[in-house]
Amino acid sequence: MPTKTPAVELQVDDRTVRVSSPDKVYFAERGLTKLDVVQYFLSVGGGILGALLDRPTTLERWPKGVFEGAKLATRMDSSGDAFYQKRVPAGAPEYVKTARIGFPSGRTADEVAPSELAVVAWAANLGTLTFHPWPVTSADVDRPDQLRIDLDPQPGTDFSDAARVAPHVRELLTEHGLTGYPKTSGGRGIHIFVPIEPRWTFVEARRATIALGRELERRLPDQVTMKWWKEERGVKIFVDYNQMARDRTIASAYSIRTNPRATVSAPLTWDEVPDVHPDDFDVLSMPARFAEVGDLFAPLVAGAAPRGVLDSVLELADRQEADDGHGDLPYPPEYPKMPGEPKRVQPSKDRDRPR
Repeated sequence: MPTKTPAVELQVDDRTVRVSSPDKVYFAERGLTKLDVVQYFLSVGGGILGALLDRPTTLERWPKGVFEGAKLATRMDSSGDAFYQKRVPAGAPEYVKTARIGFPSGRTADEVAPSELAVVAWAANLGTLTFHPWPVTSADVDRPDQLRIDLDPQPGTDFSDAARVAPHVRELLTEHGLTGYPKTSGGRGIHIFVPIEPRWTFVEARRATIALGRELERRLPDQVTMKWWKEERGVKIFVDYNQMARDRTIASAYSIRTNPRATVSAPLTWDEVPDVHPDDFDVLSMPARFAEVGDLFAPLVAGAAPRGVLDSVLELADRQEADDGHGDLPYPPEYPKMPGEPKRVQPSKDRDRPR
């Protein structure tokens, strides 16, 4: 019987973090172990902590690593090799702080809210590869301080198509006095994060995202769609506005994505967007890049200034509703019916829809 490799202890600032089974293989194709994963997060420590600092964060845990056939548990199927941890795990160290958040169902949970790098290392030891922070801080869990725009390639499109759309998002944001910061999703898409003052509710932030998406769709009708139902989207880039709904989160900058290459979600400069590919950024290459360029997402760290305001975008939403009759759009299926929301029925199954 093979001898189990003893745990190792890492010094993370003034904390000692224990890494159990350090040689457990997490990404066989790249030869990466659990210890490699923990050390990766420490190598980009200022960036990953900045992305998570004081934010309620869901942990995407892959305790067996990433392997062929591995699957993530879902609401519909709780079996799986990996799972989302929304509540702070039992036995967490005393230095792991939490924030109480409310779900659309009315239930609450105390989520991990990282305050120091040791928390990231501790979570990585539990198999956390992807961190999903809320766009709020523990100071006010009901008012986002980030707008998040998810450019999601649909079948027949890819990262290069999202990259062609992204500069138009930047232009649109600038017109409304906002500044966007792009990153690779780590997969096929592009995320654009926008720092805002925490003055608006989730409903208002989502409405602002819808308004921006609709204007983008108006300007680029052959490239962009706001259709919620997949059967209506076509071969376009979908602006996933529901990523700004309460309890919907986006992988943080510097998170590892669960594909065989162990790609990571990489902050970019706007000049880089047209020329990069998601595979350019992975667990092995990102530490050197971070050492060279630093944290390109530093302006998004909780409490950083300046931050934008949504007044102009919400005025655009008002005009879209008054002039074009554009009201709300469907929420995700697990949400209760929301005020002003249209019928939440797949078009091909809507018996009342004109044929």
